[in-house]
Amino acid sequence: MKKNLLSADKYPPKCAYCRSGRLSPDGINVLCEKKGIVDKNSSCKSYKYDVMKRVPEKLPDISDTDPEDFAL
Repeated sequence: MKKNLLSADKYPPKCAYCRSGRLSPDGINVLCEKKGIVDKNSSCKSYKYDVMKRVPEKLPDISDTDPEDFAL
């Protein structure tokens, strides 16, 4: 049995992350090869995850830390 590399809870299926979809110029809809124009938060049974389409979360700002916090 094949293991999922990504948790379904953390990255739920969205047409914005699908291989067969492309984000439209307005940024609201997805141009899907299979279903046509769909909402970017919807999904269908033809969903295939594309890692390169997901934008990673920003790292927290740590500029307000003291160097003493990292001293031994």
